[in-house]
Amino acid sequence: MSRHRTTRQRGSSANMLMTASASAGDDHSDSAQDPLPSWNEGATKQAIIDFVADVTREDSPHFEPRDRRIAVFDNDGTLWVEQPMYAQMDFALEELRKVLPLHPEWRDRQPFKAAIEADFETLLKEGARNLQILVGALYAGTTPDQFDRLAAEWLAAAVHPRFERRYTELVYQPMREVMAYFRANGFKTFIVTGGGAEFVRAFAEQTYDAPPEEVIGSGIITRFESRDGRADLYRFADVDFVDEGPGKPVGIESHIGRRPIAAFGNSDGDLEMLEYTTGASGRRLGLIVRHTDAAREYAYDKGSPVGHLERALEGASSNGWIIADMRRDWRVIFPFDGA
Repeated sequence: MSRHRTTRQRGSSANMLMTASASAGDDHSDSAQDPLPSWNEGATKQAIIDFVADVTREDSPHFEPRDRRIAVFDNDGTLWVEQPMYAQMDFALEELRKVLPLHPEWRDRQPFKAAIEADFETLLKEGARNLQILVGALYAGTTPDQFDRLAAEWLAAAVHPRFERRYTELVYQPMREVMAYFRANGFKTFIVTGGGAEFVRAFAEQTYDAPPEEVIGSGIITRFESRDGRADLYRFADVDFVDEGPGKPVGIESHIGRRPIAAFGNSDGDLEMLEYTTGASGRRLGLIVRHTDAAREYAYDKGSPVGHLERALEGASSNGWIIADMRRDWRVIFPFDGA
């Protein structure tokens, strides 16, 4: 059986949210349908539409050929809910509780000690790295196929503590529309996450129409070995790469080999990705999703260890980044809103 169970044609789910751009150009449809129906009318929505028109219209001075249309999206807090705790951290903590009796030595070893004692301040200081340490140790010896199945099974059953819905239902409808809109206009879109790439690949294709090759993330050492007469890839406990902060541009260059022209994030962990994307010449788009809606989702920034937003917010003005205010700019947040 294929590791990723559902193979979808581009346009099968997220792309059905919209048709094509309302602007005429080399990739645009003549349809006047709103490409971003979950966004409120205003400067933020218009800036996204204007950017796409500028870089895809052949007579535009900012025209970019298809092979240079690369857009990157953070995952946690940008494409789906990250409060009160990253979904993959919940996944790891649940497994830790199950196997802890077999590993008493972890009680005095960080970051296991912090996880066991629910010391989230310590655990989240180096959230992406600590997450990889936990996941690496907990799932060492598994193959990628096995890990994918375990992650998919957990996601099918796990329920968010506030919304009482599966995590894969708590994706941001406005951002799914942006991804679909960009793809319909000749962009390649990539998810660039501080979380584990293999964890995100377990749901990204079904949830975002993002196949596994379009997910860049943190990872642990994996080697091809023969065990018990079977040659396969096996996961080890050691951290290989942390795709967070300055690691994100490194991951992008290593995986894509091109500098993006659009980047979407929500926290200081996305700062370097935004700087890398918009620091080059030409028309560039940087956008920060700001969580300002405590009633429909959450409101947080610099005071939160999860999705901490301070330096990136301070740098938005000088770098020309757009702030997408969730309360002001999003008509709906989740796909089920208004259903």
